[in-house]
Amino acid sequence: MVSQILSTGSYLPERVVKNADLTQFSARVIHHIALKTGVLERRRAEDHQATSDLAVNAAMRCLCQAGIDATDLDGILLATSTPDQPMPATSAIVQARIGARNAFAFDVNAACTGSIVAMRIADTMLRAGAARRILVLASEVLTRFQDPGDFSTYPYFGDGAGAVLLEATDRPHKPFLAQAILHTDGWGADLIRILAGGSRAPFSQFQDPRLQYLQMTGRPVFEFAIAKGTELIEELCQASQLNKCTLRHLVLHQANRHIISKIAQNSGIPEERFMINLDRYGNTGAASPLIAFDELLECLPGHQLEGPAFIIGFGAGLTWGGLSLALPQPSTL
Repeated sequence: MVSQILSTGSYLPERVVKNADLTQFSARVIHHIALKTGVLERRRAEDHQATSDLAVNAAMRCLCQAGIDATDLDGILLATSTPDQPMPATSAIVQARIGARNAFAFDVNAACTGSIVAMRIADTMLRAGAARRILVLASEVLTRFQDPGDFSTYPYFGDGAGAVLLEATDRPHKPFLAQAILHTDGWGADLIRILAGGSRAPFSQFQDPRLQYLQMTGRPVFEFAIAKGTELIEELCQASQLNKCTLRHLVLHQANRHIISKIAQNSGIPEERFMINLDRYGNTGAASPLIAFDELLECLPGHQLEGPAFIIGFGAGLTWGGLSLALPQPSTL
């Protein structure tokens, strides 16, 4: 059994915030946003929108594309580090709102690698026969967790949601998950963090309001992403028995244009094979690989992959992981 991708979907809030709109920063430094990361604008959720709202929209678009009713789902996995609330799981809220009454649901928090981890968990369950169809979602409202006055973080994040519908089959007729690699280095946990709101520092006990916002040590994270992203491509090629020259599509976490460019350079793969949309959306956390993958398929002829593809994520934890996608052989069609 393998897990084939029946459909994808994404949702971006309508509100567009351009760099020039960030008037809390001086005009002298605004142009550095694009120079530093390649971000030109981002989407921001409306005040009434939460993570589940974005996820529901992405889910419905994904199901509509596949022609599958929500009652035909066996499971829903939602990757997020910005849940609606600490309890219950945001996936349970999504399950009820889309009418997936037969599906189990749970959240996955592996920060910006979350969608990769969620797809791997779903793939394992599908291969084991524990389910037939699982909807993997990734949704983030990261702008609510940024200090508006912090130039090192605030301009680079955005909100959005992505979706992938996986189905177990022994005769795939669509791209399917071939290999998966996951890593964690908890010794780097302090490099990207939100200190307040958990059992160690409940909101009732902290006095510094800045503790509710994301904190990031930029240079080590930048170097980590380049090193591990490069290594993951090598690992996935070896596991999949692929030559890098045969790779057609690489979808990486959309954190920084310079990270992607450096990984392409280190890997010896033409940069045009790397999907890039962070200029329009910024860093949407766990949602970014799924949003980028959905947009990649939208712009390809017949919405079909042209060859082997990798989807890679890296982020807080520290975590990093990747998936290789294969195309069905003619004999299986």
